[in-house]
Amino acid sequence: MNLLYSEEQRLLADSAREFLAARSPVTRQRALRDEHSELGFDATLWQDAVALGWSAIPFPENLGGLDFGCMGLGPIFESIGSNLSASPLLSSVVLCGSLLHVQGNAQQQDQWLSAAISGERRLALALDERSRHSPAQVALQAVPNANGYSLSGHKYFVIDGVGADGYLVAAQAAQGISLFLVPADAPGLVVSALPLIDSRNHAQLRLDQVQVGPDALLGEIGAAGPALMTALDRGRVCVAAEMLGMAEKLFNMTLDYLKTRVQFEVAIGSFQSLQHRAAQLFVELALARSAVMAGLAALDDTSLSEVERQRLASLAKWKAGLMALNVANEAVQMHGGIGVTDELDVGLYLKRIRVAQASLGDADYHCERYASLASAHA
Repeated sequence: MNLLYSEEQRLLADSAREFLAARSPVTRQRALRDEHSELGFDATLWQDAVALGWSAIPFPENLGGLDFGCMGLGPIFESIGSNLSASPLLSSVVLCGSLLHVQGNAQQQDQWLSAAISGERRLALALDERSRHSPAQVALQAVPNANGYSLSGHKYFVIDGVGADGYLVAAQAAQGISLFLVPADAPGLVVSALPLIDSRNHAQLRLDQVQVGPDALLGEIGAAGPALMTALDRGRVCVAAEMLGMAEKLFNMTLDYLKTRVQFEVAIGSFQSLQHRAAQLFVELALARSAVMAGLAALDDTSLSEVERQRLASLAKWKAGLMALNVANEAVQMHGGIGVTDELDVGLYLKRIRVAQASLGDADYHCERYASLASAHA
């Protein structure tokens, strides 16, 4: 397993870094927050990212993709994290795009996946129904009828759900989880914003007897579990890469502050206790990078078993989440009182890390999942 980016992936990283630094710095995220942007991201910037090929990276060429694999998403999400950039890349491409790729039929791929890759349409995954991520516990019901299925229930924490053109809704049907394509204008569907501390686009959905035809079903009825887990693991590793990018930027910001902040007529970076804490963060960053790179590589490694891929995905999300929280907390502590003010960017990173750490499963969820998968593997 290769834990280093290839030359092509490093070029992609350089391109993403330059593009986002110029077009979507942290000041842009501040502006979106202060403007109370409904979308939570810059639609023009997203179209420019699509033109760069970001939305096509993980998909095969016959579907309009670039066939770079999931590993190619790593440097993009690291740069997204470093700049606190907001985009629907995770929701529309990684999560929903993966589900359409793995589970969708030719007509669904032609109608929805091609449009997602080209940026013409945007999709969001409606899965969670509780305060914590629990993909196996889906209560929303899909009741079969003469015209297809009737969907009723609630969904929460739908990433980039406001303004989406359609939703992939997880529902209980035939004693299993099924996925349905629901257009945003479907009668009985109510979408409302769900404000979180990172000021990004999150939504809650209420479905009251939403009628969909049989062509809205992805794959076989009640058999969406494996495809859903594949897409979620891709999303989890991408979020881990985003947290790695945020943590590295916070760490470098904190090092610069330690070198320039003077107290008792010396730079506070000369204090041994702060040096030890910074050194520990450096080690944690290195360990987390290894876990994230292993997770990215595993997503494309067909020689691995499905259980091993799932374990490495959970390891990456767990390690990156704990590390990023620790780096963010230490950054606030080392900056002192100013670290919790809105004047500095530190607080913006802390808030985004808090949400990203809980997204698609927090540290407790992935620790338990890793242990259960290890038992099953043994």
